[in-house]
Amino acid sequence: MSRNPMSPTDAAWYHMDGPSNLAMVTGILLTKRPLDFDKVRAVYRDRLSGYERFHQRVVEHGLVLETPYWEDVVQFDMDQHLHHVSLPAPHDVAALRALITDLASAPLDHQQPLWQVHVVDQVDGGSALIMRFHHCLGDGTAMMAVMQRLFDTRASATEPNASTRRTHIVHRTKTGALVSALETVKSARAAAGEALEVLAHPQALVDQVTLAVAGAGMLVAELLKWPDPSSPLKGDFGLRKHIAWSNPVAIKDVKAVGAHYGAKVNDVLVAATTGALRHYLRGRGVDVKHTTVRAMVPMDLRPPERLGELGNEFGLVILDLAVTQSRWTQRLSTTRDRMALLKRSAEPVAMRLLLDIFGRGPKGLEDVANLIFGSKTSVVMSNVAGPRTPLYLAGVPIERMMYWVPHPGQQLGMGISIMSYRGMASLTVIADARLIPDPEAITRQFDREFKTMLRAVKRQSGTAAAAPRRPPTQLMSLSRNR
Repeated sequence: MSRNPMSPTDAAWYHMDGPSNLAMVTGILLTKRPLDFDKVRAVYRDRLSGYERFHQRVVEHGLVLETPYWEDVVQFDMDQHLHHVSLPAPHDVAALRALITDLASAPLDHQQPLWQVHVVDQVDGGSALIMRFHHCLGDGTAMMAVMQRLFDTRASATEPNASTRRTHIVHRTKTGALVSALETVKSARAAAGEALEVLAHPQALVDQVTLAVAGAGMLVAELLKWPDPSSPLKGDFGLRKHIAWSNPVAIKDVKAVGAHYGAKVNDVLVAATTGALRHYLRGRGVDVKHTTVRAMVPMDLRPPERLGELGNEFGLVILDLAVTQSRWTQRLSTTRDRMALLKRSAEPVAMRLLLDIFGRGPKGLEDVANLIFGSKTSVVMSNVAGPRTPLYLAGVPIERMMYWVPHPGQQLGMGISIMSYRGMASLTVIADARLIPDPEAITRQFDREFKTMLRAVKRQSGTAAAAPRRPPTQLMSLSRNR
């Protein structure tokens, strides 16, 4: 039986699971034509076999300090993870939302590999495929690689390519001893290569040390911040979740708004989300002019040589959302400048190293760290750029993709996700049902916020020259305050 140690960062995410707040990602794809369950099962059976983690469970071993390992499941049965159901009557959006809510509220079986798929019939004349997986399996970039293996770029390509079959053979024939030996050789080569690189380019080592010191300083600064105040977004959790999603918005329209104000696509979408949160909190009685709402935001740090692999390779940054700003142009300006500062900072690297450290310790240590950092933020906010061209599953075109990011820890009551696919972006919200019983109010307001932004830009473009205009910048004042 093969048993491989879990990486410290993946272990950190594994230990973030709580009884009422699961570190589980829920995703959905929608099709206009019905999916054939037997064909979908054949695709998953053949193409997922190339990934060991999809037929391994997590076990913990250790005399003094238990650490998690990936362990092969004897007589692994794919059918335990693939389910075929029909959407209950009246087969509408409310019924689909209820089904996703039920699944997103239920934990995965830790005696089995930590993933599950439901193929749902009778969804607006087509189908839905709902996939749940534990975050320890991988991050958004890793799951994009899994999607490339599962899905096709044309309807007729339903057989895995040769490289997929070769990967399947390699993974299935490795023994535990061979894996261990190969990993030892790989680690030795990597260490030798790093040593030679330092000798040849000593400045690289200096840069790494400087980055680590700068990142440590930023983490200390984050710890010294006052916690986010009490609000409907924070509090004690129940077992039940509620989910919602927005209407899709065209990326070309998002770019049009961004170009007018010197902002990127993500800046525009985050600014619209901030406006929706401001409106929601004000409706719940929060003094939005005198509050803070910070988001924990993942930033991809995966090196090019690890593209296509599972696991977690990202850092985290803390973003102050501009909820105190009353005008959307001000929110966009502030969001743009704050995002630019964070992208140039050492904070994501430092947080990535911190996750690595927590993953090497006991779960109790990580719980304390989550409590401290969680007190500084109110939401998790994630953004994944999906495929730009149409994909197919078992010969059926995929019309739309979305996912719900977990909000693990002990205080963060909501996760917000943005995903693009085929030139359209969607916002999703998953929240504790007791804290936020109406997340659809946030997604509806997001729709209104973006429409307001787009209408304003179209009016300005129709009456003025097309030269980009930037609102008053907040960059200098932010630089002084950090």
